[in-house]
Amino acid sequence: MVKLRAQLLNIEVSKNKGMDLPSINIKDYTYDLPESRIPLYPLPRREQAKLLEYRNGLIKHLEFSQLPDLLTNNSILFFNDTKVIPARLTFEKETGASIEVFLLNPILPSSLLSVTLSTNQKSTWKCAIGNLKRWVDGLTLKKEIGPINLFARLEDRQNGLVEFSWTPTAHSFAEILHAAGAVPLPPYIKRSTEVSDEERYQTVYSLIKGAVAAPTAGLHFTSEILQEIRSKGIITDFLTLHVSAGTFMPVKTENVLEHSMHSEQIIINRRNIENLLLSGKKVIAVGTTAMRTLESLYWYGARLIKDPSAPFIIHKLEPYQMERQPPALKEALGAILRHMDHLKTDQLTGHTSIFIFPGYSFKVANGLITNFHQPGSTLLLLIAAFIGEDWRRVYDEALNRDYRFLSYGDSSLLLPDKP
Repeated sequence: MVKLRAQLLNIEVSKNKGMDLPSINIKDYTYDLPESRIPLYPLPRREQAKLLEYRNGLIKHLEFSQLPDLLTNNSILFFNDTKVIPARLTFEKETGASIEVFLLNPILPSSLLSVTLSTNQKSTWKCAIGNLKRWVDGLTLKKEIGPINLFARLEDRQNGLVEFSWTPTAHSFAEILHAAGAVPLPPYIKRSTEVSDEERYQTVYSLIKGAVAAPTAGLHFTSEILQEIRSKGIITDFLTLHVSAGTFMPVKTENVLEHSMHSEQIIINRRNIENLLLSGKKVIAVGTTAMRTLESLYWYGARLIKDPSAPFIIHKLEPYQMERQPPALKEALGAILRHMDHLKTDQLTGHTSIFIFPGYSFKVANGLITNFHQPGSTLLLLIAAFIGEDWRRVYDEALNRDYRFLSYGDSSLLLPDKP
């Protein structure tokens, strides 16, 4: 149990030596978002969403179906191909009380989602638990789904650790979730999950199971739009960041830097690196999750230059702690390729808690396709870091033009004048 608790701690290895970071007040990154602007359902068709284009300070209003016409053929788009798992489980006690268990992060048999989801043995997860006071220590909850019996035992109340077991054991945990779980809609979509959400709260290119929240910037893409983009000679590439529930956590500290940033698992491959090394390409991240993955990739390369055996873990404030001039992008990416060659692998799995806020110097991405984010959120801070004070003008425009906000909302293409 001590080992389990240690795994749950979000420890900053560095003690911020030599850092002189300014205090950033979260009140400067809030705005008034009427509840009426938060749609409970997506539009009938994905590509019908509005698209706000911000290019070198100028704003235009379009429809998402026009996106291919806005991209130059020297662009390369990076998508997050994570797949949302049915992470919301509801158990009914004999007394009639309902206990909701929301899967957050796997602990055993592995912290790697691919391993834990494929296991047909017991599985322990860190969870958010609704109605926890009704779950007595030692009580095993049971959920029956046809011939399947799913059991949940509260292992550590303080840390929200729940051990799951099931019969028949021929099924993997992923199969159990498919049968017993529900799509974990964000907390601001205040309705029950419906059958249609199983398709619409998922990108058309989702592949790698493990997210508990969708990379919503990708929800507007259709197979036809992707094909149209590729027909222009634009490269599309896929990496993975398994979005955690921490993405919805508002910044509650007055000073942004004191916020406890969530950690998320990322998976990158050799093709990602090779595409980033192509000369003259404008890198566009599809979503803040793809953006965070690309920037984390750079910092991992920078770490490998200094220590070839460095673990693939990017800490919250690592980008702000370089003791010398950061290396060039090609130098950092080259270090990752050499590391892959040394390990004789084409894929690396790591974790990132990278915190991107105003003052951050972007190393990889030139553009961003993204939805409109919550006031006072880490995602809004990323937008402010990327386009500067113009974030207010962009959001004011979106509010004045009746854009829909958050997960099932409209989209934006942000192309600041960055080298």
